[in-house]
Amino acid sequence: MQLDLGHCGVRSFRDADAAPIARHANNRKVWVQLRDQFPHPYTTDNAHGFIRFTLAQDRETAFAITVDDLPVGAIGVVLRDDVERCSAEIGYWLGEEYWGRGIATSALAGLTRFAFTAYDLERLYALPLASNAASCRVLEKAGYRLEGRLRRSAIKDGVVQDQLLYAILREEAGVGTAGRETGAPTRAPAGPTSGGGDADAR
Repeated sequence: MQLDLGHCGVRSFRDADAAPIARHANNRKVWVQLRDQFPHPYTTDNAHGFIRFTLAQDRETAFAITVDDLPVGAIGVVLRDDVERCSAEIGYWLGEEYWGRGIATSALAGLTRFAFTAYDLERLYALPLASNAASCRVLEKAGYRLEGRLRRSAIKDGVVQDQLLYAILREEAGVGTAGRETGAPTRAPAGPTSGGGDADAR
């Protein structure tokens, strides 16, 4: 998969992405806004393992955020199942040197449109930590709406925190419903990703 978004892109991971992913991910400022499945320190071995896991899935759900085709972060979805199979959680992280350039917003908006069609979804949502004001701004700029606050629902770096629930519906993203399938799925969706599936940062 490859999305050209102008000043950045979203594409499938490659084996050669491990070193640059590790360089950008090995940053406490990135880690502190992510779920604990995202390691710190983050090594090249961690990146190789994540990329191998991602590429081995039946359905590709985690992708590289790129600038000049070089990976500078990750973005992805966690597909739900059973009666929630029309929903997915979306998350992302971005290397610190690329914060404040609109890259996360462009990547989020692009993958949002792609995900509604590719995975036949009705709703995408994210759960940033309430302390992560930058991620909340990214979500709002990409069209996500604040739906609620999950009080004291997470603990990160020893601190109990609230999470905020942001979501966007298919029609709010400007994606049509023609051909939408509402019956039972023919196979279970792939399992959750690590790293790219975490709502996080800038």
